[in-house]
Amino acid sequence: MEEEILESSEETLDESAPQDEFASIREHYESGVALTDEETDVVADLAVGFLKEILSLFGETSSSIDEYDGEDGELILDVNGGDLAVLIGRHGRTLDALQMVLSSLLSSRLKFYYPVVVDIEGYKNRRRKKIEELALSSAARAKRRHGKVTLAPMNAYERRLVHLVLRDDEGVVTHSEGEDPDRHVVITAI
Repeated sequence: MEEEILESSEETLDESAPQDEFASIREHYESGVALTDEETDVVADLAVGFLKEILSLFGETSSSIDEYDGEDGELILDVNGGDLAVLIGRHGRTLDALQMVLSSLLSSRLKFYYPVVVDIEGYKNRRRKKIEELALSSAARAKRRHGKVTLAPMNAYERRLVHLVLRDDEGVVTHSEGEDPDRHVVITAI
């Protein structure tokens, strides 16, 4: 299946593009030099091509894909339209898996890791805001009780968000406990 997606996505790219184009992009990226708009567009076009092929395997051909740069330099692909709820899955697990597959395909083709975030109809943005609000309200509750608050299990990205939101709050400390998939954040008042 990966070979089929790789082959069909190669067809969607400009055939006249030199094969060493990815090598120069890789050299720029790995040396810490900011990619040019043209280089970023090449990576984005490849990622969008792969994502469209994956979506077509689910019978989704009418979706639009918006691409933009994230705060940390990652490429964000936001899929809109169609019946996409099945691609989000319970607590975003299917969406996380879709992102992992896309990242693997992209890394395989580029020969280096370029950060890509796949979002469906803004789900991850809404989820991020919800996690941030949960972190702040849980910290306030821990301070009121002069104790600790244990959050529900979360994936690594969500746990990291909680830690980042509360890192400057001098009234609480955070740490993670447990083993995946039951790993969770504990917020303790100090």
